Amino acid sequence: MSPRLLCLLGVLVAAAACQEPPPSAPPSPTAVPRPAEARRYFGAGPDGKLHVYFFNVGQGDAALIVSPEGHTVLVDTGPITATDHLLNRLPELLTGRLDLVILTHPHPDHHGAVEAVLRRVGAKQLMEPQLEATPPEYDALLTRLGGMGVEFVSTAPSQSTPNAPLRLPLGPGVDLNVLWPRHPAEKLLDVPDAALEANSVVLRLTYGDTAVLFEGDAHAKTEEHLLERGMPMRATVLKVAAHGADGPTTEAFLKAVHPGAAVISVSGQSGGPASATLKRLEAAGVQVFRTDVAGEVQVVSDGKQLVVTPQRLPDGVPGDTRYTFAGLGDTASPPVAQVPKAEAAKAGVPKPEAAKAEAPKSDVTKASTGRGSQGPRSPTNPTQYGQVVDIDDLPSANVPPSSRTETRTPRKGTESRAMSAGPYVGSSKADVFHLPSCRNAAKIKESNLVVFKTREEAARNRRPARDCNP
Repeated sequence: MSPRLLCLLGVLVAAAACQEPPPSAPPSPTAVPRPAEARRYFGAGPDGKLHVYFFNVGQGDAALIVSPEGHTVLVDTGPITATDHLLNRLPELLTGRLDLVILTHPHPDHHGAVEAVLRRVGAKQLMEPQLEATPPEYDALLTRLGGMGVEFVSTAPSQSTPNAPLRLPLGPGVDLNVLWPRHPAEKLLDVPDAALEANSVVLRLTYGDTAVLFEGDAHAKTEEHLLERGMPMRATVLKVAAHGADGPTTEAFLKAVHPGAAVISVSGQSGGPASATLKRLEAAGVQVFRTDVAGEVQVVSDGKQLVVTPQRLPDGVPGDTRYTFAGLGDTASPPVAQVPKAEAAKAGVPKPEAAKAEAPKSDVTKASTGRGSQGPRSPTNPTQYGQVVDIDDLPSANVPPSSRTETRTPRKGTESRAMSAGPYVGSSKADVFHLPSCRNAAKIKESNLVVFKTREEAARNRRPARDCNP
């Protein structure tokens, strides 16, 4: 072969070597299983049913009540880490601003997101227990909330029915009753190192023959006091106190409440609910739904029976499973089977066969809790909810002034009348006096306004108001 041909052949071989190999065929696709999507519920117009949403906010509490007529109450707002979740979730369930926000006690895992929530969705009224020796950060928070135009409402019982719980009507047949605290009509519970928890706001929501009991972070002493006083506590669903901590949710308390289901709002990263608490719930035949396992828990009542729908279900359980509980007065149906130990302690969600699961399109079969009857219920008079509570209508009693010294900011647009009236003001129908800048001074009716030039004159026949301790 000639040298020229050899050279040409070398060039061709080198060119071939420089060419990239053809791309290999892509591998056949492998099917990747997608996790089941958690259920999500969205708000709509009033549908004649009572809805309660227990939000999954980690180690804290937050629950939204939507009445059959559309009145809304937010009970606690979880820790500050729940802010983004609530700011996204609440607008999906609300058609307007909240009627009422209730802060059960001054712990940040129950009020951490309240300021952001009020700025986003708004609220007409705010109820908090007005406890003594509260953290200064909490007092400053209330001052900022007062500056946002929110009306503050007391937990004290009505003057017309001082021995009965304060009743907040949410429309015909629906009542939210404040069982505790009741000061100044009754002394606050004195529990060393746990006074804030022991005086948490305890609520009982009733609709027809169903009820939901909210305990906040109530102490065992709280439950004991309510039992001694004979407060109405029967409930279909119990929101367990203090995230399932040992101490509250006593055996005697569970016997009185006799719930069919219980919701524990917990993160699962702080030890979870106490095993002793879970054992007491199991022994009482209560079916447990934990937010760290079940996610958001929705409760719906038609006044006769109550349906619990967790956002997440255990493996193997059909996605349309719901859990039905009969009303408090139903004794005809057999009782629901108790939750197996493994489910109560590990999963926190009952097996469908133990809970009488109900498919949405099937005929509803009542699963009675066998709780006995409370007797006939009297109909509730229709009352429009959301009216401002005038300071003149709040109960008066001789109680020591609060240790709070933080001055609350009155509602914008109403403070000018009181602030221009004098150094101290009061109402002719109440036995307290206020600084003109006190939040409740702005609520005194014009016809009842009394002006005092000096503190000595104001204190002659009156005591300092608890909202700003003038």
